[in-house]
Amino acid sequence: MIINTTTLDALRVSFSGAFKRGLQQGDSQWPLIATTVPSSGKSNAYGFLGKFANLREWIGARVVQSMNEATYTLLNKTFELTLGVDRDDMNDDNLGVYDPLFVEMGESVKAHPDILIWALIKAGFTSKCYDGQNFFDTVHPVLDVNGVTQLVANTDGGAGTSWFLGVTNRSLKPLIYQQREAVQFVARDKQTDDNVFNLREFVYGVDGRYNVGYGLWQMCWGSKQPLNNANYSIARAALMGMKGDYGRPLGLVPDTLFVPPALESPARLLLNSEYGTAGISNEWKDTAKVVVVPWLA
Repeated sequence: MIINTTTLDALRVSFSGAFKRGLQQGDSQWPLIATTVPSSGKSNAYGFLGKFANLREWIGARVVQSMNEATYTLLNKTFELTLGVDRDDMNDDNLGVYDPLFVEMGESVKAHPDILIWALIKAGFTSKCYDGQNFFDTVHPVLDVNGVTQLVANTDGGAGTSWFLGVTNRSLKPLIYQQREAVQFVARDKQTDDNVFNLREFVYGVDGRYNVGYGLWQMCWGSKQPLNNANYSIARAALMGMKGDYGRPLGLVPDTLFVPPALESPARLLLNSEYGTAGISNEWKDTAKVVVVPWLA
């Protein structure tokens, strides 16, 4: 191959096309449990978390319901992936091996938010959210109708395989995907670039800025108890009974059960089977959809 501007431009288009094919592979699962929040700076401060606004009868002057003082700040992170193409491979027209690598680059970019989001929810039993407690905890502080702090749970503990029951049909889902800069494909493939002159290597890469974090703990129940009728019933009732400060019912209805592959069978038996034990009608059938998440394995 003669290396010149024309051939390098063609290779850039080819590698970029392979990358884009990789982006189109498979389906992302993270949007099922995380809300995308745009970011325009170094970080976002989430003062609205824990603030459930409510209509009131208009008597006297309006009461302004402002955001809480920000207590949860999510700092954007920069991620990159870079591949090098040896100049000798270009000279020898030995480029067929690179096409699948650039497809894999696209697949890696597509999968990265899933990796971050599902790792975050797995860590929720030991990681703090906006109220200073672990995201899944038994001591979340909430004010009752008299303004007295009560401790509320969104987990029943356990020591087995984790499963999660979520409310995903509201404007804010249990987790947050904060995007500052979408991932972009870039190239350093001029013959005068230092990497080519010094290392005989044409460089192609992607980079982006984003991060993930916890949203409202009230929207998700995390459990390590056995996945069965009794424990599912506890989780469902707890989420439907959630209240905001001063006793405001939140009206939450859980709609999705997220499980790792190891719990796919009990999850489908619990929510898809027509009959339960001893031939009795299954009362929990279709009360939530089952989503099996490989990233939870």
